[in-house]
Amino acid sequence: MDFSHFLGSVPGRYVTQAFFHSLVASAIVEIAIKNWKIGSPSVRQKFLLVVIVFPLFSFPLYQLANPARGSVYSRMGALFDSSRWLNLEVLGVVPLGAGMILMFALTALVFFFQELFPILRHAFAARKSDFGGVGIREGDDPAIVLALESLPGEKPPVLVLEEEECVIFSTTGKKAAVYVSSGLLEFLTVEELRAALAHEIAHVVRSRRPFLVTVFFLRILMFFNPVVLLEFRRSVQEDEKICDEMAVSATRKPLVLAETLKKLYLGPDAEGNGDSGTGPNAVGKMEDYSHRLNIESRISRLEHGEAPAAGGQWVGLALTLLAVVAINYFVL
Repeated sequence: MDFSHFLGSVPGRYVTQAFFHSLVASAIVEIAIKNWKIGSPSVRQKFLLVVIVFPLFSFPLYQLANPARGSVYSRMGALFDSSRWLNLEVLGVVPLGAGMILMFALTALVFFFQELFPILRHAFAARKSDFGGVGIREGDDPAIVLALESLPGEKPPVLVLEEEECVIFSTTGKKAAVYVSSGLLEFLTVEELRAALAHEIAHVVRSRRPFLVTVFFLRILMFFNPVVLLEFRRSVQEDEKICDEMAVSATRKPLVLAETLKKLYLGPDAEGNGDSGTGPNAVGKMEDYSHRLNIESRISRLEHGEAPAAGGQWVGLALTLLAVVAINYFVL
């Protein structure tokens, strides 16, 4: 396969520059977050959206502004010219461009099997009200009624899965609902159940915002981009913290939510078996480790109070976006 021919075509230039533009944007956004000490998850998420959304439009916008961009003359003045590097051959055999295409293919597989496919399967199961043959009943248990009683606002239906494991999650869309297992009802106190339900209800409320849905579909178009894959996961983690804030606003008890997270995710069964993290299960272990770090970060935040909101967030965001646009213009 002639990789240089593909990388020199319009689709090849698009995917290549989308990758390098997202890489540069990620570095700039990270510097901005660190320098301005941005601790608010909602503000951090806005900054991360620059990395997720900008590369989708950067190439066509730059070409529209300067149709000659990409010519030999413009490449001479570029800060980074990908064509000079991607045509280099490793050991005189395999061009670096082939490695990049392989990276894109692996990222697309990860995106499909770890992100898109589970969402589609979950949505299909929710539509058919079929969770692997597990029985489902109305959540009219006294503990659920008591937990929901003091929560403000409109509340989605709460359904109970006849399952001994501790499970709680929410589904979105027209038939949004919160699902809890019978085992969870026995494991949590009423206050802890209230905190857990408030968090899931927050997810349902946020899912109704068209902006977030639009961002998710834009992210799908960058299915091949590993930088966008990582930054979107970071954005999801920030979303969990935003829902924590909404839950605390509803219950006024951050320490109860922190204790609930500990019981559900950091109990004795979640400690791991002490393996070194190598071998065929290494990827799964890294996923578990990342998940655990996120849970611990959420718990620490709840126990020590919220980080002060960064002042002038829109000014900082505008300056960051301006820097991303200006620098990436010279990244070809």
